[in-house]
This record gives sequence, structure tokens and C-alpha cells, in this order.
Amino acid sequence: MGQITRRGLTVAAVGALAATVTTGSTAAQAREEARGSGGQLRRQFRGMWLASVANRDWPSKPGLTAAEQRAELLAFLDTAVERRLNAVVFQVRPTADALWPSRYEPWAEYLTGVQGRDPGWDPLGTAVREAHRRGLELHAWFNPYRVANHTDPTRLAPTHPARLHPEWVVPYGGKLYYNPGLPEVRRFVQDAMLDAVARYDVDAVHWDDYFYPYPVAGQVFDDDAAYERHGAGFPDRAAWRRDNIDRLVHETAVRIKRLDPRVRFGISPFAVWRNQATDPQGSDTRAGVQTYDDLCADTRKWVREAWIDYIVPQVYWHIGFAAADYAKLVPWWAETVRGTGVDLYIGEALYKAGDPAQPAPWQDPAELSRHLTFDRDYPQVRGNVYFSAKEVAADRNGAMARVVADHYPYRVRPPR
Repeated sequence: MGQITRRGLTVAAVGALAATVTTGSTAAQAREEARGSGGQLRRQFRGMWLASVANRDWPSKPGLTAAEQRAELLAFLDTAVERRLNAVVFQVRPTADALWPSRYEPWAEYLTGVQGRDPGWDPLGTAVREAHRRGLELHAWFNPYRVANHTDPTRLAPTHPARLHPEWVVPYGGKLYYNPGLPEVRRFVQDAMLDAVARYDVDAVHWDDYFYPYPVAGQVFDDDAAYERHGAGFPDRAAWRRDNIDRLVHETAVRIKRLDPRVRFGISPFAVWRNQATDPQGSDTRAGVQTYDDLCADTRKWVREAWIDYIVPQVYWHIGFAAADYAKLVPWWAETVRGTGVDLYIGEALYKAGDPAQPAPWQDPAELSRHLTFDRDYPQVRGNVYFSAKEVAADRNGAMARVVADHYPYRVRPPR
């Protein structure tokens, strides 16, 4: 399959990008590392998400030949280089399946159109090798608990773990999820994700914003039996659920470093931990979703405890947006990471730029460039990540080209 293992590194560019992981950086240290003695920027994270779920970015449709899929993948890596980016966050476990020959889960249906069917090549192995040849980091993006974007288990591959263990699965909101309240599930999803870390020279493990599912009006996530069995000693179900996710994060962090201390661990949550009206320590926002309360994800705790190496809040709103202002969320996150050693990168909604359904600020090609200009005042902000690869390539209204022209005059290495 042409896999790249940790014991057989073949990529010279990895040496140029890799360094030891530092902790406990102060804002001043971050500023000093980011710029050389002449004031020239030398380290900054410039990433793009490359989504495979529902064929969002790649492959463009299921059923392409291996050669066609490979060509599309390499074109996206080349686009990242052309845009002077230095990292690709590649979604390799979109729905409890895999874009590599996993020991635990079937091949993703987004490759061939049939879950479990071998595509005839190794997308993750190729992505790691070719990214490193181009001087790009490759962050392997996993979704821990989403099983399917439908509720019919018979549509899953016959050997899918969710079919072998139906007691692990909860239908909710038109989708299937693994139950985070079951210790055996928590162990299994870690094993499934870390299979890739053990077998490939990935630069990081990356999770997105899905923990407990986003609330769906009128529906209940049925984890009564798990709560009855495992919830003793918690004041309420919400506290127990948060503890389940905390355990997933902390245990995964420990296991990653045991496998390879060079591999980083990053999470890109919905950007609002809690609104200030809910919690005085929250952000000056009025968001309809709060990760702490609605997704049972205590994102602030993970940073304060330094369980993760970097965090990428999805600050997907324009400067001045009343309910969740970019200019209020970035300072809140900068203060949150201060003194923790956790790197802060800001997730940017490139997909909104030039979309006629979006408000006026997103019709201005300079909106995203203004975000990066704003970020300069916060040395804790060490980079930006763009959603997603399709928009980085197409650049509907020139917003990405404007970012490159204004802020990326030359390529730099990511922080380490």
C-alpha cells in the first residue's frame, strides 16, 4: 500500500518542519520565536481543512479511479503550496470509517461509493508522503463519535463495529453516533484513531467540533442506560457527559505522546465556550450554542490543563457581528491560552467569502485580510486555518488571494 511508517522516514522536508514540542511559552517567547532577529516572520501556522465527509472537498465524487483520486489530492496539496500555506488538515476518519487500510474500521464510502470496498491505494499514506515532499505538515483529522449521516445500520458495511456492537450506537437527529458514555466505546475510538498515528508519520492528530451532537429541537440523546450504569457520583447528567469527553481528550493526549512525542494534538471547536451572561468567565457573545453546555465539551479546561498542543476555535463570523463578534472572540481566546503553552490558531470561514447568502461583510474580499490584521495585535495568535480546501482553490471573490498578498509574502514554517 506504500505506507510510510514512523520507523522508515523517507522525507527530507520533515526535518525542516519538525522540532521538539515546547510548553509554557509566554506571549513574549511566542513573539520572539515567531520573528527572527531582523524582525522577519519565521514561524506561523497557515493551514487548510481538506474535508472528505459527503465528498465535501475530496474526492470530488465517489467512484473515481485511484489515479483520478490521487491526482485530485495532489492538486489540493499543490494549491496549499501556491497559497503559501504550510499545513493541510486532512479528514481521514469522516464517519467511523477510514481513508487508510485500518485494522479497526472499513474503508470510507466516499472513496468508492461502497463502504468497506478497497479503493486500490492508500490515501493517507500518499497524503503524508506527498505533503512532506512539498514542505507541508499533514494533520490527520478524525471525528471521534459520528458513525453515519443516516440512521439505518443496514447501510453500514457488514463488518462495521457499529453493526457488531449495536449497543454502542445512539440514533439522534437523523444520524448515528457512538455513545460517549460507554468506556468500551471510548477505548475503541481511541484505538481506531491511533492506528493511523502508529502506522504513519502524521504531524498531528486533529479533531473537529463534534463531541456530543449539536442539539436538535424536540429530540433526546438516549443515553439513559449508560448514565444509570456509569453516572454515579456526578451532580447531573451534563457533568457526567462532560467528564466522558474530558476523559476522551486526556486519555488520547497521553496515548499520542506515548506513541510518538513529536506528534501534536489539536482540536477545532465551535468558538463559543460559554456566553458571558451564562458564565462571567465566558466571552462577550450571545451565541445560540455554547460548547460547555450543549456539546458537553469543556474546551477552556482542555487549554488550561494543557491536555492539547493547539486549539483552533472556529471563529466563523465577521468583525462586528452582533451575536458573536470576531473582534471579541479572538481576544477572549488569546487570554484563555495565555501562559498555558497551548498554541492558538484561528479558524476562518473562507467558505462564506463571496457567498451571496451571507451578509455584506462577506461580500468584501478584504474581510478575511482584516481578520489577520486584527490578529497581529495578539501575539498568542500563532496562525490561521481556512475552511476549506475547495474554497482555497476556487477563491470565489478573491478573499484568499487578498490574504496571501497582504499577509503571506513568503512561505514560513509552522510553530513547534
